[in-house]
Amino acid sequence: MVGRGELTDKAWAVIEPLLPPVQGGGRRWRDHRQVINAILWKLRTGAPWRDLPERYGPWKTAHERLRLWTKDGTWEKILDRVIVKDDAVGDLEWIISVDSSVVRAHQHAAGARKKGAAATESKPSPATGKGSAGPVAD
Repeated sequence: MVGRGELTDKAWAVIEPLLPPVQGGGRRWRDHRQVINAILWKLRTGAPWRDLPERYGPWKTAHERLRLWTKDGTWEKILDRVIVKDDAVGDLEWIISVDSSVVRAHQHAAGARKKGAAATESKPSPATGKGSAGPVAD
């Protein structure tokens, strides 16, 4: 049974010939289909790699395979083939994943006057009748 968001047999038949052969020697490589399903889960959910469900195997395997396939052009071949085929039949759903980061500005970046900028004379506050604190230009 194919899980939600995982490769169907039909999709796998299109993708499988584009993949490099499983490398021999050393340890046995994890199944390409399982790894692609892991990558698709990560891209679909936007969750961190470390949150990859156990059914997909170790997260480091999926991450490393995606890195290798991106470097050698395999991932681009897969995307080109799938996008062209699905777009031609109108079954393509465009999903854009954006990673956002928060970068805090230094406290001095919050509207402080720049060096050499002329200070303006403060106007009295309607509530207190006093001007704002700070230097006044002569």
